[in-house]
Amino acid sequence: MLPVAILCGGLATRLRPATETIPKALIPINGEPFIAQQLRLLSSAGVDRVVMCVGYLGEMIQEFAGDGRRFGLHVSYSPDGPNPRGTAGAVRNALPMLGEQFLVLYGDSYLPCDYRAVERAFLGSGQPGLMTVFRNRNQWEISNADFAGGQIAAYDKRTPTAAMEYVDYGLSAFHASAFSAAGEQAADLTAVFQELIRRHALAGFEVKERFYEVGSWEGIRELQAYLSPRPSRTAV
Repeated sequence: MLPVAILCGGLATRLRPATETIPKALIPINGEPFIAQQLRLLSSAGVDRVVMCVGYLGEMIQEFAGDGRRFGLHVSYSPDGPNPRGTAGAVRNALPMLGEQFLVLYGDSYLPCDYRAVERAFLGSGQPGLMTVFRNRNQWEISNADFAGGQIAAYDKRTPTAAMEYVDYGLSAFHASAFSAAGEQAADLTAVFQELIRRHALAGFEVKERFYEVGSWEGIRELQAYLSPRPSRTAV
């Protein structure tokens, strides 16, 4: 499969004070750092190469995950350096390790979807970018994407419109050329998405499985419940 870039360089201010001493990737989920759950999910989905774009307390993530072998993966690291690069800047910095085509995953997302199907949709689209979307209808988060006919027609996290029934699921795919205009300044992936939409070059892929995240305490509780062992039913 294509390599996956995991964006885990943020400050996680919503989870303070817990994240004053550990990065969000190491927040415990059912007694185990979140990144362990995320890496095992990727391995089970068929992913074999991961590039972790690290920033804040990134050395702690590297110390825990290592080379990824115990998760069935090859993991390498692309550090932000002294100044935060933003999500698009972090991907651009990691391009020499990612190659020409790759997937991008937010570092606080747990996405139980078909990663191979996402890869096939991206490669089959012939477009430089693809965003996965979930028909959210403002249920789990404020919906922010207008998706129809295999294309993302609009995307706006700040001022969403009534036509936006879908939400950015947290997994995307790109050709390296999508980042040619990113420059050296800090930039967000939103700017890359918006530029691709302007060029009618952002494909979309609808995912049916709901997303989970550890960017908020409510999200953490929901993921813990989802990953908790289900009690077996004893026959009477």
